[in-house]
Amino acid sequence: MAEIIDLSQEIYSGMPTYHSLPPVTISTYSTHEQWDKIENPSTQTPSVLNLEMSEHTGTHVDALNHMGREFSSGSIDRMPLSMFYTEGVCLDLSHKGLQELISTQDLIAALEKSDLQIKKGDTVLLYTDHYRKYYQTENWGKGPGLTEEATRWLGDQKIAAFGVETMSPGIPKITNKEVHHICGELGFTHYENMINLDQLVGRGRFRFIALPLKIKGGTGSPVRAVAVFE
Repeated sequence: MAEIIDLSQEIYSGMPTYHSLPPVTISTYSTHEQWDKIENPSTQTPSVLNLEMSEHTGTHVDALNHMGREFSSGSIDRMPLSMFYTEGVCLDLSHKGLQELISTQDLIAALEKSDLQIKKGDTVLLYTDHYRKYYQTENWGKGPGLTEEATRWLGDQKIAAFGVETMSPGIPKITNKEVHHICGELGFTHYENMINLDQLVGRGRFRFIALPLKIKGGTGSPVRAVAVFE
């Protein structure tokens, strides 16, 4: 029987979001008591919830059109589903500290240590243990991030995507904008706000699935990312 590991954050009102994005608000739109026309009900059982949030909420994938003006044709609904249904590997970079850059040599060393190879079309997940250490703390937005060179190196491996536990793939105001641009230039993408990557380290290759919503013109989408071990 397959083992399925959930790699996705919960989505809830007031959850941490990137500083420039709207907050998450979830409210009750209607109840079963309203549907059943119960007067003065003693309970309020939600039948429909109303969600207010950006496409880039919680565990999500960026569309290519998010990476820069020149990539405007690459909206989430136009990206091939094969990019979100791949094989995957997870690299152990848990020695990286707050706002520390992840270099090409760091990636190569992690590959050698795990005795793994990156194949064309893979999703490469980067375990830094930032989620377990810092989620909902003042340091949550200060995670490690890729250098421009390391991002380009990943793209040169012809991967479909990479994934990080942090709210951004690069370090904000240092490499983050450049990391996004390189993804658009080389035609691959990334996932942010992943969890449970510690459960993948040292276990070899797995099936990675993280299908986005089909948002017309969308710049990204929340996903229910999973790793599957057969």
